[in-house]
Amino acid sequence: QVQLVESGGASVQAGGSLTLSCAASGYTYCMGWFRQAPGKEREGVAGVYTGGGRPTYYADSVKGRFTISRDNAKNTVYLQMNSLKPEDTAVYYCAADTFRCGSWIPANFAYWGKGTQVTVSS
Repeated sequence: QVQLVESGGASVQAGGSLTLSCAASGYTYCMGWFRQAPGKEREGVAGVYTGGGRPTYYADSVKGRFTISRDNAKNTVYLQMNSLKPEDTAVYYCAADTFRCGSWIPANFAYWGKGTQVTVSS
């Protein structure tokens, strides 16, 4: 089984920055981030793949503000979030899978972290 441990959630002011991290205990073909705000469905934020030929994923709402990166030696992914907006407020979940790794919808990912709260105040 793959274990995912998230960290870095916090409360910040609008315009601020925050970095989330997710450490995986085993092999993952893909790793990335979802988020879920109260009363809304979980949505993909950003993701990366181990293999070549598949592009890094970013939701349109975060392009230009968020950057996902991967440290293969540490089997860890990071989400650098800049220019945060109140609408970024959500529980952020790390997700991963060992195969397939289709489009960034929750049903395509077998392993999940427990979530970390990000709150952006105006």
